[in-house]
Amino acid sequence: MAGQTQSQSQSQSGVRSILDRYKTDNFFDELVESDGSPKPDAIALIDLINQMPPGDLVRRQRAIERSLYQMGITFTVYSDQAGTEKIMPFDIVPRIVSSVLWHHVDAGLKQRIRALNHFLSDIYSDQRIVKEGLIPRELIDTATTFLPQCIGLKPFHDVWCHITGTDLIRDDSGAFYVLEDNLRCPSGVSYVLQNRMVMKKNFPQIFRASQVRPVNDYPSRLYGMLREMAPPHTDDPTVVVLTPGVYNSAYYEHSFLAQQMGVELVEGRDLVVDEDRVYMRTTEGLQQVDVIYRRIDDIFIDPEVFRKDSVLGVAGLMRAYRKGNVSIANAPGTGIADDKVIYAYVPDMIRFYLGEEQILANVPTYVCYRDDDRKYVLEHMDELVVKAANESGGYGILIGPHATKTERAIFAKKIEENPRNYVAQPTLSLSRAPTMIGESLEGRHVDLRPYVLCSSDDVWVLPGGLTRVALRKGSLVVNSSQGGGSKDTWVVAEPGQDVAQL
Repeated sequence: MAGQTQSQSQSQSGVRSILDRYKTDNFFDELVESDGSPKPDAIALIDLINQMPPGDLVRRQRAIERSLYQMGITFTVYSDQAGTEKIMPFDIVPRIVSSVLWHHVDAGLKQRIRALNHFLSDIYSDQRIVKEGLIPRELIDTATTFLPQCIGLKPFHDVWCHITGTDLIRDDSGAFYVLEDNLRCPSGVSYVLQNRMVMKKNFPQIFRASQVRPVNDYPSRLYGMLREMAPPHTDDPTVVVLTPGVYNSAYYEHSFLAQQMGVELVEGRDLVVDEDRVYMRTTEGLQQVDVIYRRIDDIFIDPEVFRKDSVLGVAGLMRAYRKGNVSIANAPGTGIADDKVIYAYVPDMIRFYLGEEQILANVPTYVCYRDDDRKYVLEHMDELVVKAANESGGYGILIGPHATKTERAIFAKKIEENPRNYVAQPTLSLSRAPTMIGESLEGRHVDLRPYVLCSSDDVWVLPGGLTRVALRKGSLVVNSSQGGGSKDTWVVAEPGQDVAQL
């Protein structure tokens, strides 16, 4: 503090005391070393926090919350009887990822999505991976997300999954692990873009100092990828975003992405199939649609093929798709790769299809379908996290160490009745990050969902992604439907890479 005036010293000590009280509690922290010093890429950020007048960080947090509220950035919680429409909680302290670490993440995600695309192509055609004995046939045949109606489909360029959201976690050593894959309708990227916008407005000087990579080109890259996957000989393809409607939990994102790409947001009732081609109703008559970015689950997209009672999809859409007259992203049938049991076999897929070892490891997983694994899980319920194969949003999970004996007994009965439907994983010490709780900074557990775009000849990973934070003290569940929030994710640029502009 030498050379500072008394008022400056008092001003900085007021905020510095917040950081002084911050404890890593022996968890791996994203910004702070175990001795309380900032990690190299976080020095500029923490220096800025130190220089703020007392209460200024809290005031900025409240201002950002008001801004997000006014923009209507919401999601829906169907199970909340008190009211379903929620504002996404936001935390002002960003997560920072070094360029070296991101290089590893980027390579691992590209490898993974290539293997998963091979798997989807194979499982709906020759099923070589099953015939070779790497994945038991019963696991495929009993998967609720395996759709026999999709056997024989041939998406253009053999790309099944164009948009992926892969959930990553870090353990107490700082190593990244893949927690799960999301290959149907991954959501959350709109929060990434809006979080970045409000952070740039509130911390412009830090963006210059921290060399943060940009994320605002995601909509243009998404649009370019969608146009590139259009049926051949389509000179100026028409792209639409297909939404279930305003009551869907991610409707804000559907409308936001359509607006950012400059394409129409449509519901099933806005589309019609005639002579195996898809048309959009407009005030000037029918207009042919070439590419559909669908945000509707597989079984609702065409009542002729899947659920007969669906009013969300388009009758005849699968006929047009099979004829090659329209492209759909992601391709129908990709949900089989979301199955948490099939997840356990992704390292085998990488070896089988690519001849490589995985770059980003899976969390060690016990598959209850296997007798030995099931026996171990039932004997160690108090140590494990147990998950249902096709639940999401933080539902269908038992966190053994935090569960009661009765809750563990209920899950044990479910496993015994339907072992194929459950996997279990060790309870990892998830990394934490400083988070504004009230008027102080406290450590909260985080994960990371990067977004991956896959075209015929390129796989691109958004440099950053959605950092989700468990706002409840001690909670490991980061999902917004379970009380979680989000942070901006800053990936530090390497020399020569673009940096975020103000």
